[in-house]
Amino acid sequence: MTTGQKPGLRRIAATLLATAASAFALGSAHAAYPDKPVRIVVGFSAGGTTDVIARIMAKELTESLGQSFVVENKPGAGSNIATDQVKRADPDGYTLLFVAVTSAINQTLYKNVNFDLTKDFTPVALGAKVPNILVVNPQVPVKTVQELVDYAKKNPGKLAFASSGSGTSIHMAGELFKMRTGIDVLHVPYKGSAPAVTDLIGGQVQFMFDNMPSSWPHVQSGKLRALAVTTKERSKSAPDLPTMQEAGFADFDVSSWFGMIAPAGTPPEVVNKLNAAMVKALDKPEVQKSFESLGAVGVKTTPAEFGQFIKSEVEGWAPVVKASGAKVD
Repeated sequence: MTTGQKPGLRRIAATLLATAASAFALGSAHAAYPDKPVRIVVGFSAGGTTDVIARIMAKELTESLGQSFVVENKPGAGSNIATDQVKRADPDGYTLLFVAVTSAINQTLYKNVNFDLTKDFTPVALGAKVPNILVVNPQVPVKTVQELVDYAKKNPGKLAFASSGSGTSIHMAGELFKMRTGIDVLHVPYKGSAPAVTDLIGGQVQFMFDNMPSSWPHVQSGKLRALAVTTKERSKSAPDLPTMQEAGFADFDVSSWFGMIAPAGTPPEVVNKLNAAMVKALDKPEVQKSFESLGAVGVKTTPAEFGQFIKSEVEGWAPVVKASGAKVD
């Protein structure tokens, strides 16, 4: 019996050694991450806010981790093409997605999406938020949010709000405002924020919720009037501008946000290394200065906190999208 057991025991021992060696090699590979260039996929064209913030972070990750982090633009279908591509990538940390609030909205907006933002990805870190501001044409006789609501109720169906496109976060902010106030106003979508702001200045539409960077210069020049900022805290760029909550609209916290996610199954060691590098970058004065020039605010999170944030955004925007009636096949 003893003699017959020895080959079996040797096989078991050999298997255990092989497993341990494999685990050690895998651990060593994760410890060495990254040992080759990393792709950061952006679902929008170069030059937009998502792209600019992604490139700021890519530069910092390159310097911090000693390998090139290269931004690759894959625009199309409201960023869904890029999101689906990254979902199908190997979960090794070498293909990442710089995700924006748009993807959370798209889960409900698009009739058919090939990904679940909360299940098919591993959250890495939330990097930045850009506040929206409620702006009106100066000819509209209002100076506060409540005055705008009262004016709209006295003129049902006569006011129109602009957006950068149907289903965008700017559009959804306007729809949320409609839901919360019960006002009867018309939505006018444009192909981008710039033409929307142009028509707002020209008086073709009366108000809009816009990302601060594109509207604030026109507020400063007097071409637009700002009523409130949509984040919980006042903006450092506009400290005298009240928040929507201060204006009487509790829990009205709407902003564009940007962060890093990876394919589901990406090793925790890789995720934590990326998270630590991003958090470290947000403390650098030059990064903070770059963000301020965009009207953005750096936000530090753990991977778990970012995952919970994404879940809350997907769930929070769903009823707004449904109420708006917006839908994309």
